[in-house]
Amino acid sequence: MSQFMQTIFTLEGLAVVLALAYLLLATFENAWCWLCALLSSALYVLIFWDVNLFMESGLNVFYMVMAYLGWQQWQRGGSQHNGVSIVTLLWWQHGLLVALIVVLALVNGWLLHTYTAADWPFVDSFTTWGSVITTFLVVRKVLENWLYWLLLDSIALYLYLDKELYLTALLFGLYLVIVIFGYLRWRKVWLRQSIRYSITGTANCLANSTNATISSSSRK
Repeated sequence: MSQFMQTIFTLEGLAVVLALAYLLLATFENAWCWLCALLSSALYVLIFWDVNLFMESGLNVFYMVMAYLGWQQWQRGGSQHNGVSIVTLLWWQHGLLVALIVVLALVNGWLLHTYTAADWPFVDSFTTWGSVITTFLVVRKVLENWLYWLLLDSIALYLYLDKELYLTALLFGLYLVIVIFGYLRWRKVWLRQSIRYSITGTANCLANSTNATISSSSRK
């Protein structure tokens, strides 16, 4: 077997394939993405621990839990229990989320720098806590989650190159392309969804107004 094929069949290679499948399926709002996320995350727990990226390893334990929650929300969430729809957040809500990520990263980075042998403690902490918050946004189908990932994946790409995790670095390079496509596709769906809700809301208002007028006329 060639060196290339041997590399492909390592744990990292399998984790990369599953992670790519997750993101591609998520782009099309396919709930099976969460099964791929679960399996990929389980492999990355081992991979990152082996190269002393402790926060990244712990992050993937969290991802395994979120994979289950994501499946539940995308399949049975929402008011009709048929899956959540794409939503957006206001600018001040994003401001609060970014501030929370920065504070958590500074505190966590200081702890790692002081008490562990972790490499890149502050960068590792920023990508970790940023990913934690952003994963909640994915579970709730917040449109702007893709923009958060664009920043986080760019930082992670450099981090993995430094640790010589070349397949994972390649994965994150592909992520950057898919993330842009994912944002554009979700935004298109959200705009179509917003127009439909607007038309439905207007029709309901007109119907209620008509019924009220008829009721008033009948009483006279």
